[in-house]
Amino acid sequence: MTVNHEDKELEILENIYHSSSSVRQRDLAEIVGLSLGMTNAILKRLVKKGLLTVRKVNNRNIRYAVSPAGVEAITRKSYRYFKRTIKNVVFYKESIERLVQEGKESGYDGIFLKGRSDLDFIVEHSCISNGLDYVRDPDSYVGRLFTIYAESYIPDSETREQGASFLQELFVTP
Repeated sequence: MTVNHEDKELEILENIYHSSSSVRQRDLAEIVGLSLGMTNAILKRLVKKGLLTVRKVNNRNIRYAVSPAGVEAITRKSYRYFKRTIKNVVFYKESIERLVQEGKESGYDGIFLKGRSDLDFIVEHSCISNGLDYVRDPDSYVGRLFTIYAESYIPDSETREQGASFLQELFVTP
């Protein structure tokens, strides 16, 4: 797995900015899921960029503070992240809408989302908008049911159903 250093820089900056007291490198490393050495390297890079200031408290302790330029960087990166997230939500909403419409056009009465999904609220909203039932318990449902597999659910070939689509297929770069 590759580490996106820009995301980790932002995460470190935000953690330092939001901590009420000085935060130790070891704690930062644990919070952001990096090694102590990688965290140290990122902190040094942030200081070099002028996004953090360093003050030596004593021989063993260093205190970091986010500089005004660091606050600006947090704001700028957060805004870009927000824009990217909204763009992705719109993409997934449109894609899910197409899946639900496909189910409706094929004569299904309801949609069943199999597996846990962070996008279930979009599926449910799309069902309501298209006049289909959003089914949570397929065993008690009477009617034709179109199954959408959640992005984290990968059925084996024996479990695959006719009239099913796969959210994980949406996760190939929008």
